[in-house]
Amino acid sequence: MSTGARPYAAVDLGASSGRVMVGRVGPDSLELAEVHRFANRPVRVPEGLRWDVLGLYAGVLEGLRKAGDGLASVGIDSWAVDYGLLDADGALLGNPVHYRDRRTDGVAQKVWARVPAGELYAATGLQYAPFNTLYQLTAARSTAQLAQARRLLLIPDLLAYWLTGEQGTELTNASTTQLLDPRTRDWSHGVAQRLGIDLSLFAPLRQPGDPAGELRPEVLEETGLAGPVPVTAVGSHDTASAVAAVPATGERFAYICTGTWSLAGLELDAPVLTEESRAANFTNELGLDGTVRYLRNIMGLWLLQECVRTWGEPDLGALLLEAAKVPALRSVVDAGDAAFLAPGRMPERIAEACRVSGQPVPASPAETTRCILDSLALAHRRAVEDAQRLAGRSVDVVHIVGGGTRNALLCQLTADACGLPVVSGPTEAAALGNVLVQARAHGPAGDLAGMRRLLTLTQLLTRYEPRGGTRRWEAAWARLA
Repeated sequence: MSTGARPYAAVDLGASSGRVMVGRVGPDSLELAEVHRFANRPVRVPEGLRWDVLGLYAGVLEGLRKAGDGLASVGIDSWAVDYGLLDADGALLGNPVHYRDRRTDGVAQKVWARVPAGELYAATGLQYAPFNTLYQLTAARSTAQLAQARRLLLIPDLLAYWLTGEQGTELTNASTTQLLDPRTRDWSHGVAQRLGIDLSLFAPLRQPGDPAGELRPEVLEETGLAGPVPVTAVGSHDTASAVAAVPATGERFAYICTGTWSLAGLELDAPVLTEESRAANFTNELGLDGTVRYLRNIMGLWLLQECVRTWGEPDLGALLLEAAKVPALRSVVDAGDAAFLAPGRMPERIAEACRVSGQPVPASPAETTRCILDSLALAHRRAVEDAQRLAGRSVDVVHIVGGGTRNALLCQLTADACGLPVVSGPTEAAALGNVLVQARAHGPAGDLAGMRRLLTLTQLLTRYEPRGGTRRWEAAWARLA
């Protein structure tokens, strides 16, 4: 790395691993290096599925130690919706519940009995997902843990609290709770009151770029860093950071943030709160600089990750080469179906979905893999088309960022399905967005457009042109519809 600029540490936590990256930002330079990676393995205990948040915090500390002295700032992003509860002394009340835990099964119907689904969407703009924070809190209502809680911190804010001793609720992540009004960018007090949710549990809201404290003396001692080291609020929902790092050159673009999930949609200036939008299950989450991330959640590469785990971790590169030889669109499944949310038996569940819909059942890992990738590309197409129709905005290009950029077959299939060019990269979009927000808060980076110009200058991007027309993709969707 160049030595002309001070380093920024980006803590980027995904559903299967965490990493600490160090970035340097100059007028025409943006460099990023991984200094530490650690596993994120959920633990199933008698009461359900839990995150090992103490192990994650240990990984963060080790990463900061490896980052070395002279840090200009630290920022933290992670997945959304999950939280830790603190008691009156600020101590954690048990490991946070994993969003794939079954405790929210059937809870949405109880919520809608008090606040009908249409009213809830009009107030919060959030898509239905069974694991939204709102449903988690409703499921936890009668628990001793929630009764004892005096503070609720979303995962990135919890880790920032342990690092600094200061509490806050970062806005982009707060917008995923289904308790925030995307028009006012403040809490939806009416929804919370009707559902008996105490908003005083949440720490004050803060924006990306706001100061979030400084590393405590004990943290400095453990990591060997010389203080003061500020912590800066970034787009702490990893998708908010990733969208900030989309290397777009204009406004007519769609994005797909790929990884365990695929988040596909548009960047807008205002939310879309129509009934048609709700029926299409689009969400309005907040982004940088007053933007709205208008998108649909798709099951993403979780489908393939679970299959690979079941198959005993075969070589992924070889598997993708074999999948590329399988005839296209032989079988597809609905990659947005909540039936695929829980872990376990994924190849069997995909086979059963094909059987029920009257399609050929995949008979090998390569065929199952091709089914997954075709299905994801088909879901990407539907999301991009629906977003344009519902928001009244057309696009010329689709940007794919995140871990899925490494999957060239998926990128090409997405271009084919959408009938639009796909620009793939950067892979470490969330970490880059994290670093750029920190750099902007401390001086070296410009506005959102300037950040994106820097990305186009410095990041490796690959362009995929569509092939073969889209009629076969329309026919494939008709099989499911």
